[in-house]
Amino acid sequence: MEHAVTAPSEGPQPPTAAEEQAGPPAEDRAAETAADGTTADGETADGTAAVGETADGGADGDAEAENASEDGQPASGTAGTGAPGTTDGEEAAKLSEAEAELAAQRELRARIEQRKAEKEGPIQSGTKLSGQTADLLAAVRAVESGEKPSGAFFDSPGSGEGSASATAPRRPAPGPTEAVRPRIPGPQTGRRAAAPETVEAVRAVLVEGGAPETLTAQVAESLGEQAAAMLRENPWQLLSVSGVRPEQADGFARALLGDGCGPGDERRTAALVTWQLERAALLGHTALESSAVRSALAERSVPDPDEALQQAIAEGAVLVFQDGVPQEGADESETETESTPGEESAEQAVPVLLGLDRYALAEESLADSLARLAKTGADARWEAAEPTDLVRAVAASGLVTHTGGEASRAEPARLAEAATALGLRAVVAVHSEDGGRRLGGAVTVSGLLAGTEGPGRDQDGAFALDLLVVLDAPQLDVETAAMLVESMPDGGRLVLSGDPALLASAGAGRVFGDLLAARVCPQIASRTPDPGPIGELVSGIGIGELSQVEAPGKEVVIVPVRDAGEAVHRTVQLVADSVPRAIGVPPADTQVITVGHGGSAGTRALNAALKQRLNPGPGRFGGFDPGDRVAYVPSPGRTRPGTVVSADTEGLHLDCAGAAVVVPKEQVESTVRHGWAMTAHQATGMRWPAAVVVLPGDAAQGLSRPWVYTAFSRGERHLSVVHGVDQALPRAVAEVPTQERTTRLRPLLEGLLAPTP
Repeated sequence: MEHAVTAPSEGPQPPTAAEEQAGPPAEDRAAETAADGTTADGETADGTAAVGETADGGADGDAEAENASEDGQPASGTAGTGAPGTTDGEEAAKLSEAEAELAAQRELRARIEQRKAEKEGPIQSGTKLSGQTADLLAAVRAVESGEKPSGAFFDSPGSGEGSASATAPRRPAPGPTEAVRPRIPGPQTGRRAAAPETVEAVRAVLVEGGAPETLTAQVAESLGEQAAAMLRENPWQLLSVSGVRPEQADGFARALLGDGCGPGDERRTAALVTWQLERAALLGHTALESSAVRSALAERSVPDPDEALQQAIAEGAVLVFQDGVPQEGADESETETESTPGEESAEQAVPVLLGLDRYALAEESLADSLARLAKTGADARWEAAEPTDLVRAVAASGLVTHTGGEASRAEPARLAEAATALGLRAVVAVHSEDGGRRLGGAVTVSGLLAGTEGPGRDQDGAFALDLLVVLDAPQLDVETAAMLVESMPDGGRLVLSGDPALLASAGAGRVFGDLLAARVCPQIASRTPDPGPIGELVSGIGIGELSQVEAPGKEVVIVPVRDAGEAVHRTVQLVADSVPRAIGVPPADTQVITVGHGGSAGTRALNAALKQRLNPGPGRFGGFDPGDRVAYVPSPGRTRPGTVVSADTEGLHLDCAGAAVVVPKEQVESTVRHGWAMTAHQATGMRWPAAVVVLPGDAAQGLSRPWVYTAFSRGERHLSVVHGVDQALPRAVAEVPTQERTTRLRPLLEGLLAPTP
């Protein structure tokens, strides 16, 4: 029987069979999803997230790595989501959307490499560390052992003549002079495919080392034309390929090197450090505390983790950071008066972080660009607009944040309309095409960056606009945000708007949350509530309360189930019969949302059952039939719902919200999965007339307040909850807030700009 929504009954209940069979929630997450939206078995994923979600009894889109398949073996048939290489005759042709987006990402990588080259060169490999790097590592060991407080190492220099134990002070906040926006390079052409001789050479090395031949294309693309020689010299380079785990790289190295390798091999330890940080990035972290990295190395049988870290830093594989240190000359007496005996000062709590240059330099570039906009002065052109809170904030500052739920999206949209009425060039950007449907005239962030949507760029490479409003701002990862904000013209206005209660971005970083926490620009909080029973329910979840709501029109329905099998059965019944009959929403407009891809009631099981009921067929096009609903992941963290139209030698033809999309056949396995059921991370930024949220017993460990908030708010007219987690649901809403991410953006911003009261 279906019931109007109520808070689950009090009192403990016996565990269900699904709960008893649920797999471990943490360590096994490493074997599920990939950074580029793929799983090792070739199915797309939804990227990373800060919240622990289950998949195969384990994780969902926040899985830690794009790595091994469920049986722990290397991915077979895994293909990257990158654009196919262009031939000589196609090089000048118009880029596809995915190719253009990847080209924009490579553009950022090129700028990062250039900035890295401008820094002091790396220490010669094999030498001992000295100076600041050695001192930072000494500080880490002393602080973590309790020998000394961190303040002993991070005070201003001067402990004695010739002292080398003090780190350089943080750079002071810039003066009132505005920073100059760097020139942004023009668009680049797509990446060439690896040469046939390179592919054959790589295949030969992989076969010799016992690795799957299916990794050939990925290795050749990742390591370049010298890939075969690089693998022979350093077999652990295989860890740079998505889907490969350390134990698999170890076996490959033993096969190639024999007795010439061991657990302490410098090549192995450097690769493990990088792999660990990349793995953390899939969980949203842009850096890790050094103690966490050392512990991870010890778990991988590295005999001397300290020495391994020193070597990795010396070779430039990782960077060392210590952000948030009080600046030289700070008022020490004030710190003393604020601290009481027995309490640690804020200075002592500052960690030493390790990070990859890819994320470190993107985060620094983003901080610099945000500071440039924040320091932009008042614009008198806005004086003629209606003086709303948002208009006043934008008139005074080049950087503004706006928070609120779904209904509040109309406020920044009206701001853009007001700008257009003033003769200003205004653009509204959203995370997904569905966001554009809900807000006519908006472009997608990916399309804006790729140049396929929006006003284009000026002669300096900046966006040709005066105001950019970005909705769904919590979905911005640090690299996308860096490209976006760097592209803002001098004097332009940027409004970042979104709901901070939603799940965070699929990629690394916590851009919107860090910007809000830093309080370095005007913040406008909307007072517009989301309407109806669903809005009331979701608003309560946002503050940690799962309350009973009145739903006279069956806007919200709870469907209790005993086990995962019943959950799948009732879900199919709801989508195919109950919701169309009672609510008037057809199956094509109803989206199923669950916690993970695996498990007895994950997306795989649900999609199989829904296909059998709604569009049965043999799956003659790589497992798909015309009419199948699919989720297509053209780039990391971005999901496009669609429907299969046909297939031919070019690939799989999809209809994605009216747009014709062709997925090359070699990419189908890794970028397309059935889409009647999605995870909450995949569904973020999109809404449907009806949503069915499935919570089987083995999903309990993956629930959190942001997950529930996101999943329950995907339905516009109707929400059904297939509920089998008992008290885990209200407990997650009340007690499990979002998992924090280790990032550097907030202290970087606070060092550049004074917090706004």
